[in-house]
Amino acid sequence: MNEFSILCRVLGSLFYRQPQDPLLVPLYTLIREGKLAESWPLEQDELLERLQKNCDMQALAADYNALFVGEECRVSPFRSAWVEGATEAEIRSFLSTRGMPLTDTPADHFGTLLLAASWLEDQSAEDESEALETLFADYLLPWCDTFLGKVEAHASTPFWRTMAPLARDAIAAMWEELQEESDE
Repeated sequence: MNEFSILCRVLGSLFYRQPQDPLLVPLYTLIREGKLAESWPLEQDELLERLQKNCDMQALAADYNALFVGEECRVSPFRSAWVEGATEAEIRSFLSTRGMPLTDTPADHFGTLLLAASWLEDQSAEDESEALETLFADYLLPWCDTFLGKVEAHASTPFWRTMAPLARDAIAAMWEELQEESDE
């Protein structure tokens, strides 16, 4: 798994799954112990350190639920809530035509899109970045800055206020990498 895929998988998992999900225990352990920075491919040590210092599971789980879960959530994690005329079906179709296995959960969730980027990266041939470029340009970039700004503004814990700039910087770095690859 390459650095691009790792970034997408970690960020996607943190935004997609509730913190109390047993699958996230190893990831939160790495964060709490300060070991995520060892394998994090970007220079974001200050933000990773801030996550480590503010990894109170009970508080960040409560904040996650208030931010992203239910109809009364503070910040909708779904693209269709941010992009006028956007539908979940168009993302589902885009990912399905590329062979990505999908469940019944909405495909336009911010975390799902990052996990999809990881999947597309892992499945693609070395010179094939068109699907990733489309995913970023059409389905992620048009709304992620607004979404992450709202996360930063509405989070009650330092953990989620830190996740917003961490994700924003990582997405910008990945987009830059995709653009460089397409220019070559």
